[in-house]
Amino acid sequence: MIKRLFDIVGATTALVVLSPVYVATAYKVSKNLGSPILFRQTRPGLHGQPFEMVKFRSMKDSVDTDGHLLEDAERLTAFGKALRNTSLDELPELWNVIKGDMSLVGPRPLLMEYLPLYSEEQARRHKVRPGITGYAQINGRNAIGWQERFELDNWYVVNQSLWLDIKILLKTVKKVIVKDGISAEGEATMSKFTGNNTRACPSKNML
Repeated sequence: MIKRLFDIVGATTALVVLSPVYVATAYKVSKNLGSPILFRQTRPGLHGQPFEMVKFRSMKDSVDTDGHLLEDAERLTAFGKALRNTSLDELPELWNVIKGDMSLVGPRPLLMEYLPLYSEEQARRHKVRPGITGYAQINGRNAIGWQERFELDNWYVVNQSLWLDIKILLKTVKKVIVKDGISAEGEATMSKFTGNNTRACPSKNML
């Protein structure tokens, strides 16, 4: 209950303080990428239950001749890269925190299609609410491999505390300022998780 209160107070305060930035970012997204300005996608939350995560859109909706979305690198514009570099695309997730879908700190919510691919140990990340930032984000973000990411997420699940959350939030601010670990090497964002016995491949729509 203390963590939930911390989330509500923190997210509400952030929305109020950052409201001018929120409005300015929404305007810039509309001007550069058009409508809709928000990207919505179903992600697994606490205990793997689905919820709709909301972010500012950072990619075009370009498709190939068969109607399939192009690779991230082909849809990510210079404006979208700048948006991600500053992590301003994450601002709408504060609403998810207030609603109770997410926490300020926790394992990042991944894709629903990954759920059946997790080992029992990897699935432990869903024992807590997903977060806007997390222990894996301050230790490499998208630049680290999947196994290391899961290990860091599970470490947080076991060791979570209010003080740890505060330290992670402070370190997140530093990471955002230095723009560290925004994408995996050779990827526009990060590689796609394809299970524990297969190689990763480039992802689509992994925002």
